Amino acid sequence: MGSKKPFLVALLVHALSSGMILLSKAVFNMGMNISVFVFYRQVAGTIFMVPFAMKTRQATFNTDLLQNFYACFAGVTIRFINFLLNFRITLTLNIYGVALIYTSASLGAATINCIPVITFAFAVLLRQQEYRMEKVRVKTVPGIAKVAGIVVCMAGVVTLAFYKGPALKPPFHLHNFRPHSGAQDGDHDHASSAKNWIIGCFLLLASCICWALWLVLQAHILKSYPSKLTFTSIQCLSSAVQSFIVAIALERDPRQWKLGWNFRLLAVVYCGIFVTGVAYYLQAWVIAKKGPVFHAVMIPLNLIMTSLGSVFLLGETINLGSVLGAIMLVISLYSVLWGKSKEQNVDNVGCLPVENQTQVKETAVSSSPRTSLST
Repeated sequence: MGSKKPFLVALLVHALSSGMILLSKAVFNMGMNISVFVFYRQVAGTIFMVPFAMKTRQATFNTDLLQNFYACFAGVTIRFINFLLNFRITLTLNIYGVALIYTSASLGAATINCIPVITFAFAVLLRQQEYRMEKVRVKTVPGIAKVAGIVVCMAGVVTLAFYKGPALKPPFHLHNFRPHSGAQDGDHDHASSAKNWIIGCFLLLASCICWALWLVLQAHILKSYPSKLTFTSIQCLSSAVQSFIVAIALERDPRQWKLGWNFRLLAVVYCGIFVTGVAYYLQAWVIAKKGPVFHAVMIPLNLIMTSLGSVFLLGETINLGSVLGAIMLVISLYSVLWGKSKEQNVDNVGCLPVENQTQVKETAVSSSPRTSLST
């Protein structure tokens, strides 16, 4: 069961992420401001996570919290990486929300397949040895598979952005979370506009790039900061403060800040507690155990669940171009992961303990007919 735990945790993370995409798209369709929504979900995540972090690390939590909080806003050089991590959350969530308005929930889930590929590219390109976690042997089959995965990923993004194709209509849909009146028309106009669709695709790509950089930097910082619960709580708190600054600057209408016993509150609580809180912590745990790429292996399941929900619950239309682009992104994902797994197998064989290597050599020598001196 121990070996399956990272697999099951990664599966849960992507299932929670699928629900987040659908709920976020639904409340945006209903007219909720993106920046306000991001602020509320980060606050909910902070309220949920901080008590657990204080309970598990009571002795050091307050000191760590003050140091990291000061680093995010006073610009302490030694904590600059942590600033990037926290700002990445705020930036990515706002960009991703705008992109969802311009495109669709299914496309938002499809572009998430870019994250492990971009993560791999960052892990290779970073020059510093302390951050560099991947390598490419371009003269080997696994190395070629990795490079091919990056190329196919880029082709998939281009396909999603510039080719829509005919619509693929389902036999039935529920429309339980479709927007009302003018909000529906406005969102439909955004999604049907070729210009806005392209803008939305590249905004999705930009959010994936920010997310991938965060994964690489997070994997590094967790090596010297093993308390994942405290680390996640600090990120939520810092991002909540940053999100408030962004939201108050962009939205001054008091009506947008009101939360009642409605679907907006449900979306905030779900995204704040189960995604910003639970999923971020579980993702940090998986990254610490298996690395920044491992948890990405089940991202296509996220795409399937989100696509089904967007069609049957949100009433969105999936185009042929979206299907083809999503398939290309999935192929690129598994191409990179296959190359990574093959290279790891080779590295594991070459990294046997010294005594095992000695035994292998002695066995090979004794079994060789040319080494027999008795004849």
